Amino acid sequence: MRTDPFLDSLLFLIGYDDNYKPLGAAQYVLIVGFDLLVVGNLCLLVYNWRHDPAQRRCRHLYIWLARSLVGAMWFQGSIWKLPLPVSGGFQYWMGQIEQNAAFPAMAALYRDLLLPNIAVLNVIAYLAELGFSIALMLGFVTRLTSALAMVFAANIWLGLYHNGSEWPWQYMFLILLLGFLALEAAGRSLGLDALLRRSVRPNAGRALLVRAYLLMS
Repeated sequence: MRTDPFLDSLLFLIGYDDNYKPLGAAQYVLIVGFDLLVVGNLCLLVYNWRHDPAQRRCRHLYIWLARSLVGAMWFQGSIWKLPLPVSGGFQYWMGQIEQNAAFPAMAALYRDLLLPNIAVLNVIAYLAELGFSIALMLGFVTRLTSALAMVFAANIWLGLYHNGSEWPWQYMFLILLLGFLALEAAGRSLGLDALLRRSVRPNAGRALLVRAYLLMS
């Protein structure tokens, strides 16, 4: 039951939240994991703020806040998808996509290929959302992460387009926000990308892996 945004956030941090309760012992691993992400996020904020004067701007603070909250949203959304072995909630909503997809071809894809392999799909979806959360909260390879998350959100938008209880604009706003994080390379604002990119020497002979990282971040 919701109380207010501030108390609910505190209850989520300490694990006293309805999202965790159905998970049994696994809830404690997730609670500790999320709290470690929050601590890591704040440590990176403080470190970048202290060691790079260029980061001490309202613009960077706002981008940091936006990617942190979107990352927390992905984490919360992943909890009920934990595949033990298949999440009942995940199975229900995948069935809703089959029934409410914007295009017949998408509904057929879910009916003929994805739903018969729901156990594999559940694991992929869970790891994807958990990965989005970790990368955004720590500010790591945020250009690539945000772009992939846009595709993920677009799938939900189109998949639930005809579901009368869903508001399609909410997914469109999420897609646009993720696009903003990708274009702004949000990890460069008080995140791990900002720290790592400062340590990369500017020269033409960078290794392929370094060049790939710079492109993704």
